[in-house]
Amino acid sequence: MNSFLAKNRHTLSLHGVIFLWGFTGILGRLISISSFSIVWWRMVIALAGLIVFMIATKRSFKTSLKYRIQYLVTGVVTAGHWILFFEALKVSNVSITLTTLASTSLFVALLEPLFFKRRIIPYEVLFGVITLVGLAVIFQFETQYGLGILLALGSALLAAVFGTVNGLFVKQDSPTLITTIEMAGGVLGITIYYALVDGFESFALPETIDWVYLLILGLVCTSFAFVISIDVMKELSPFTVSISINMEPIYAIVFALLIFQEDEFMSPGFYVGAVIVMGMIFLNSMIKKRQNRRKAPEST
Repeated sequence: MNSFLAKNRHTLSLHGVIFLWGFTGILGRLISISSFSIVWWRMVIALAGLIVFMIATKRSFKTSLKYRIQYLVTGVVTAGHWILFFEALKVSNVSITLTTLASTSLFVALLEPLFFKRRIIPYEVLFGVITLVGLAVIFQFETQYGLGILLALGSALLAAVFGTVNGLFVKQDSPTLITTIEMAGGVLGITIYYALVDGFESFALPETIDWVYLLILGLVCTSFAFVISIDVMKELSPFTVSISINMEPIYAIVFALLIFQEDEFMSPGFYVGAVIVMGMIFLNSMIKKRQNRRKAPEST
């Protein structure tokens, strides 16, 4: 058992994070304030928790100005991803939003070769295209959620961007430092938006129960989960991480059916599309497993 846990530590950690991320969809439906306000408070709480953790564990905040700017900009991208995600939840539901987010793997398959300077792997692109086919099936049967699907697609694109660049950043600094600066970048970006565009008109103070949900969202589902997600990228490729994240809808849909019940019951066509999307996870896992087995004898 100990040998199994040690060998699969990063994979198990990744799925623990995905489980927490799946729960963010539930929290997004429960929190009553606007998407911008949710993300601002989420990132403020996460940032505060990370700063306390870094001070308590005597971790360094030092990095180069170049890297600091890169992390801040990536934090703005992350904030954009979350804003679109929560807005998609508000105009559709958990099932639609989380299933559409599985398209992240398609965008990663296209972006990763550019950032990592490697050739495009045909089956990654194929899996991404098949994922889009599954989403097209969902769109056909759930046209009333068209806006939610489009918002979730935008969220998936931004998730692919920050997920891919974090695969590079983890070679430069510790995951905790990267996450801390990215959270600061997101808070700064949204604050500038409020100041220059919105005039703080839509900024909202959470209600009592919202504070509970936001603390769970910010500390557990964000700061803790985000650090672990970056850490596992030391061993797992961005594409493997993104295709595994396709498990997120499964966890979230189960949660949503238990909590929201009839609001989450979808047409048969939705579940056909969802099965197509989820099928890509298992195909990718099988291919990666075979590739690892082939490499193992060569490294001994």
